[in-house]
Amino acid sequence: MNDKILLSPEILLYIAQSLDLPMRGLVAVIELLDDGGTVPFIARYRKEATGNLDEVQIRDIEEKLAYFRDLTERRATILASIAEQSKLTDELKSRIEATLDKSELEDLYLPYRPKRRTKATIAREKGLEPLASYLWQQQTSAQPLESFAATFVNAELGVASVDEALEGARHIVAEWISEDADLRKALRRVMFDEGMILSRKATDAVDEQEKFKMYYEYKEPVKTIPSHRMLAIRRGESENVLYFLIEVEPERPVALIQRHVLRQQGDWTPQLKVAIDDAWKRLLNSSIQGEIRLELKRRSDADAIQVFRDNLYNILLAPPAGPISVLGIDPGLRTGCKIAVVDATGKLLAHDILYLHTSKHGNTEAIPKLEALLRQHHVRAIAIGNGTASRETDAFVRAFLREKNIEDIFSVTVSESGASVYSASDIARQEFPDLDLTVRGAISIARRLQDPLSELVKVDPKSIGVGQYQHDVDQRQLQDSLENVIESCVNRVGVDLNTSSWTLLRFVAGITERTAQNIVSYRDEKGGFRSRTQVLEVPGIGPKTFEQAAGFLRIRDGDNPLDMTAVHPESYPVVEQIAVSLKTTVKEVIQSPQLLEQVDRKQLSAGAYTLDDILAELHKPGRDPRSKFVAPVFHDEVREISDVQTGMVLEGVVTNVTKFGAFVDIGVHQDGLVHISELSNRYIKEPSEAVKAGQIVKVKVLSVDTRAKRIALSIKALAEPSSRSVPNPGKSAPLLQPTRDEKFAAFLGKWNAQRTKT
Repeated sequence: MNDKILLSPEILLYIAQSLDLPMRGLVAVIELLDDGGTVPFIARYRKEATGNLDEVQIRDIEEKLAYFRDLTERRATILASIAEQSKLTDELKSRIEATLDKSELEDLYLPYRPKRRTKATIAREKGLEPLASYLWQQQTSAQPLESFAATFVNAELGVASVDEALEGARHIVAEWISEDADLRKALRRVMFDEGMILSRKATDAVDEQEKFKMYYEYKEPVKTIPSHRMLAIRRGESENVLYFLIEVEPERPVALIQRHVLRQQGDWTPQLKVAIDDAWKRLLNSSIQGEIRLELKRRSDADAIQVFRDNLYNILLAPPAGPISVLGIDPGLRTGCKIAVVDATGKLLAHDILYLHTSKHGNTEAIPKLEALLRQHHVRAIAIGNGTASRETDAFVRAFLREKNIEDIFSVTVSESGASVYSASDIARQEFPDLDLTVRGAISIARRLQDPLSELVKVDPKSIGVGQYQHDVDQRQLQDSLENVIESCVNRVGVDLNTSSWTLLRFVAGITERTAQNIVSYRDEKGGFRSRTQVLEVPGIGPKTFEQAAGFLRIRDGDNPLDMTAVHPESYPVVEQIAVSLKTTVKEVIQSPQLLEQVDRKQLSAGAYTLDDILAELHKPGRDPRSKFVAPVFHDEVREISDVQTGMVLEGVVTNVTKFGAFVDIGVHQDGLVHISELSNRYIKEPSEAVKAGQIVKVKVLSVDTRAKRIALSIKALAEPSSRSVPNPGKSAPLLQPTRDEKFAAFLGKWNAQRTKT
């Protein structure tokens, strides 16, 4: 295990400089992490120690810490291995100890790594290493090269001629060249800076939908190729449709090697040039290319995972409708619409099926059934999944509410991505062992409206549908990263200790899955918790776990009013000092936050950052940091892609933000694409600078291709004045008729097709 390996001062300084962090804060974070601290806890409750580093900075430190501890451990192994071979010189040891890069470390170890039998190995077995050294040293000698090489001719060793002796010596030299750490580093830089990605369609490849047509004959610099295009090429390769190479003008690396190897002219020069050419073509080209391919994958994986992280963060923190009773509908055509009613706490009250689209009697049977459920269970909202038949179902519900003159119930369409995955999961079976999968899906849809975070944590985040090539990236890295996002969101919002499921509690800082289940079991057996400290009675929760988790656990109407706030129990004495200084009670301070204006901060025993947080929390105790819930309003007459017309202005929800733009659900079962160039009037480097997943936006339709099922949208068009006049304001003519070139149209089609498969 390397989790407690001490890092050298040089490495600590390097981390501090690369992350632009103060050394004091860096060391404090490392000590807190090593002491079992969680990132949310350190970021929220140890600001004095860290100098107010935020969660992103602390996670960056955590990542660097893991990297350099791995490097330190690997370095020790390499030094021991070379020392065992009695080849560890002081110079080599110094270089190994000085490197801060894993690739460079492996390059330094390469000459000493155990090898399979190579051409150079065979040449050494034939006694040709002294001849190779002669070539390598390039020293003038009285004896010509050919006569010196003749001394190595030995039929018994398999060296039949001078040419064979020189060939074997060149193989040894080629291996020495390929194992030179400085040379490999320089060649990597040349290939990265000057190399070109070349993708081609594989022979006899089948690409029926032509998803990868753009890449049949494609070329782009290694240095600038965006992650989404690199991932698309890699996917095409994995599906045996494409193959790709990294090419660089051969004269560049060969010339670089010659400058590195050739020191003076002599009769050895032609032999060394042949060895250099062989080293590049046979050993270095494929090896360096493999390293660059791996680096491109790491880079594109990191970008794709970051896109996924950002989208997931915004989806999880989507505004909740709150604790109201909801009727959830999982729409369907032939099999009917599955409905489920849940109370304000998410408890299932009733479920049924409405046949809205296939019944011989039309909706006459469904109307009284729906009305009875709404009245009986005092339903406040209807949540409709956005799958098949959702717009038809939405139209029926809206018409029903109008006809019945029901104004105290609102209807909204919610994303059902991942609902089917949840329905078939072990978690769903534990919650509702006797219910059909489709009913579980309707329950999940209803609960998603009440609290997206509480419900979505039950679903594998990769199934929520907000990622970019999520199945192509490093799965372990993706899973770890997404779990960090969920942990961050859950702890930012806080968790009700008396109502939350174990699936939500398990993401509270310091709490494991088993501990979360123990909390629920304790709660079921002994009733609700009256105080935070009572959680110490739960098996598996000791002082350390309590320290990490307590501030993120909420208790409504408990014995201590501070238990409903984000104030950590360790800071309760500070709040009591505040109450005493104001000559009142803690309860009164919470109920009348205006009293805090009279607080004299100098009299309180807390650091500035901690005190700022305490006072901010007491001003709005127990406040949900999420935005206020607002339901998107889809156009009543736009239900299918055929209803979408160029020039329409529609409201929609951002479903996915990628590196090249944002997809928006406008209610027609086919998300439209707002290309990055249509997101904002100002220059933006990333689409995430302009929009977030889950955001409600107004868009203008730029173009529609019903056959290819692609819709081009613009947000920018609604924000900028247009010099073009409306042809006839009295008609529904398009306000703008922008031209979209064929390349952009092909771009839209390609990405829609790839996204559908993703």
